[in-house]
Amino acid sequence: MNEYDSNRIYDSLKKIGYNKTENYEDANCYLLNTCHIRDKAKEKVYHEIGRVKKIFRSKKKPLVIITGCVAQAENQEMLRREPYIDLVIGPQSYHKINDTILNHIKKRKKIEHTDFDPFSKFDYLSKIKNESSKTSSFLTIQEGCDKFCHFCVVPYTRGPEYSRPFKQILDEAKNLIDNGVKEIILLGQNVNAYKNEKYKLSNLILEIEKLSGIERVRYTTSHPKDMTDDLIDVYKYSKKLMPLVHLPIQSGSNKILDLMNRKHNISEYLKTFEKLKKINPNIEFSSDFIIGYPGEEEVDFNDTMKLIKEIKFVNSYSFIFSPRPGTVAENLEQIDKKVSIERLEKVQDQLFQNQIDMNKSLENNVINVLVENLTDDKTQVFGRSEHMTSVIFNGKESDIGKILKVKIEKSNRSTLFGKKIETLNQKVA
Repeated sequence: MNEYDSNRIYDSLKKIGYNKTENYEDANCYLLNTCHIRDKAKEKVYHEIGRVKKIFRSKKKPLVIITGCVAQAENQEMLRREPYIDLVIGPQSYHKINDTILNHIKKRKKIEHTDFDPFSKFDYLSKIKNESSKTSSFLTIQEGCDKFCHFCVVPYTRGPEYSRPFKQILDEAKNLIDNGVKEIILLGQNVNAYKNEKYKLSNLILEIEKLSGIERVRYTTSHPKDMTDDLIDVYKYSKKLMPLVHLPIQSGSNKILDLMNRKHNISEYLKTFEKLKKINPNIEFSSDFIIGYPGEEEVDFNDTMKLIKEIKFVNSYSFIFSPRPGTVAENLEQIDKKVSIERLEKVQDQLFQNQIDMNKSLENNVINVLVENLTDDKTQVFGRSEHMTSVIFNGKESDIGKILKVKIEKSNRSTLFGKKIETLNQKVA
């Protein structure tokens, strides 16, 4: 979502004459878009500002702007802690960014905007063309969260759940397709909680895949509680929805899920898994795991390991619990850090093994790959499989944006390597 937000901020800033530079020392405006999901992200902000200060020590100071979730959470505190910062703008106030910059240039006054106003933000952004022209592009359809998981800061940094108007999303999707986009990834903090008037995520997927030029549709991130039957049934009818379901479970223990206030249990999660596998056995699951949550005992950790082995999650994310300010879990007694690290290593070893096994099973098979770009050395092409796995193979620039058949010859944990299957029955001179 930060990538989508950053692109849309730039689309807006171009309207008042700003252009990107690859050279820090050339910048007269430095904008840092931030995440607050883990504590390290906040400290990285101040570290980065320190780096900018060194670069501009003997040069004219640039305009320094902090946007995103750290800006929302820290707001006035950022201006007090680091006087080098000029503007602080939260993720629901991007519609104010141009006027805020122009006002600051005129009055030289430090400003902070951290109101929750997603309606005005998206109404404003809908009038500015989304310039993204990557083969695969993000499209935010929903923001905020009403779940209040005890470890999560999102409700406090992104606000309550908000679903964008159905037509507004379709218009932006059409615009992306006109730019040459072939795959759209629908985004939301609780993307499957999307609901606008009579429309739900299931309706949106089926409408977008009707648009001429679109080849693939994905969505992330989902909450198990919102994995409703209408969305599950889309996998029966959709021809362009990819068979990878990112569905964060966080823990394999019902006790820990209850302590987290996750509002779902393992039995419900497994029912969703079984329903989807019955519709299409090729559907794979990825997930998120928080290890060492307060109260996690060895039996709870073993339940998580058991679930990982049972479902064989691929491409999953796992982290040690990080207490976030303002959340219920912030002041809970944490378990021993050494124990958490040992458990995380075991979880990651198993998750990585799942990926290795999955990729190994594809060797000597032919799969469909959407080509995204040339490799850095320009000698091959990079694309992704239907399950979002990176694929590198022989190809050329004209292959970008196409879905090609590739025979996988070898693999490692994160990448498949193969050879393009040339079209049969080609005429020869």
